Amino acid sequence: MGAERGLDALKDVSTANAGLNLRYAAVRRQSLNLCEPLEIEDYGVQPMEDASPPKWHLAHTTWFFETFILKQRVPAYEPFHESFETLFNSYYNGVGRPFPRAQRGYLSRPTVEQVKAYRSYVDDAMQVLLGDGQDQPLIDQVTLGLHHEQQHQELLLTDLKYNFGHNPLFPVYGGGPKVGAQADELRFTSFDGVLAEIGATGDFCFDNELPRHEVLLQPFQLANRLVTNGEYLQFMEDGGYGRPDLWLSDGWSKVQSANWSAPLYWREQDGRWMEYRLDGLHEVDLNLPVVHVSGFEAAAFAAWSGARLPTEFEWEHAAATCPVRGTFVESECFHPTARVGAAGEDLHQLYGDAWQWTSSSYAPYPGYRPLPGALGEYNGKFMSSQLVLKGGSCVTPRSHTRVSYRNFFYPPDRWQFSGIRLAQDVE
Repeated sequence: MGAERGLDALKDVSTANAGLNLRYAAVRRQSLNLCEPLEIEDYGVQPMEDASPPKWHLAHTTWFFETFILKQRVPAYEPFHESFETLFNSYYNGVGRPFPRAQRGYLSRPTVEQVKAYRSYVDDAMQVLLGDGQDQPLIDQVTLGLHHEQQHQELLLTDLKYNFGHNPLFPVYGGGPKVGAQADELRFTSFDGVLAEIGATGDFCFDNELPRHEVLLQPFQLANRLVTNGEYLQFMEDGGYGRPDLWLSDGWSKVQSANWSAPLYWREQDGRWMEYRLDGLHEVDLNLPVVHVSGFEAAAFAAWSGARLPTEFEWEHAAATCPVRGTFVESECFHPTARVGAAGEDLHQLYGDAWQWTSSSYAPYPGYRPLPGALGEYNGKFMSSQLVLKGGSCVTPRSHTRVSYRNFFYPPDRWQFSGIRLAQDVE
């Protein structure tokens, strides 16, 4: 598979000695590698308003470098196509009016070949710019652009799964989880109350991970692993989707209006529960982590379990000293995997596998300041009515994952690779 070449390159350039131009080339190549299993008909499909076609992801990530770097730093730069500034803008109103999000799937043109030519055109100009010398602002801008592209690589796979998972043919993209392992017994690890340091400390972070600050935590407990399909099935069989006492009010309304009765890609077939994965339709494996559940479903399951969801601060404090390892996109599984904790390991599956819902509202940290200019629209303006998720997933790049990372989605959202980790109060 072509993705292997790009993934090997990503591993090579993740070292401190790798040049920015090499990292740029590797991340950009990986986007194309992820598209190699696709047929030409797949590139233009937009299966719902929140998802985007693969062709749009390839073009938008290119637009980002052209708009925020090349046009600003290269006086003689000539844009590839003047209309692309509108077509592939996502939500940056500060640089113009974006093409309507819900209509991205209507764009049969530009063709896939034209989009690839656009990528090559911008890549050539970027390599010239990077070769002419790199000041710190340029390094910061390009690094942000690369992490932005890695976000879209993850979205490309989640959006593609929504397309394939709602196709009666259940097309196979590739991969497949490692099966056969028995999930660990669910148990809880206790943490003392503490004045915890929260926020980013590394070389790169998004603005919403700053500033680092103190948060007072009461004693709490955190589950050793993610909730499994088998445990979630018990919730379903106990009438979990029919019990309003378990649900937040908005969640119960959503269950009723959308007729939810199972996670997003589950369906009953011949008396068995089946699950669509990117390697096709399979019987639900009870040992694998449950995935593609909403924040509402996660909270209802936690209530049914006599537990709750962790706050983002509890999760970050507990994970701060744990190694960043798990099932990432580099594994080419494209699905969460059952994993038994190593000897003496109190917590595992913290990173990779599935994004973990928290009960924390996506809000600014004390003293938060968005990036200057149009890039200030990147995160700050979405700090309303969303919940924070932590840890990354099986389609997140390993080099894009860190303890302070704050993903965010609305509580009803299910198409992301989102799962559940339980927490409890200490009495």
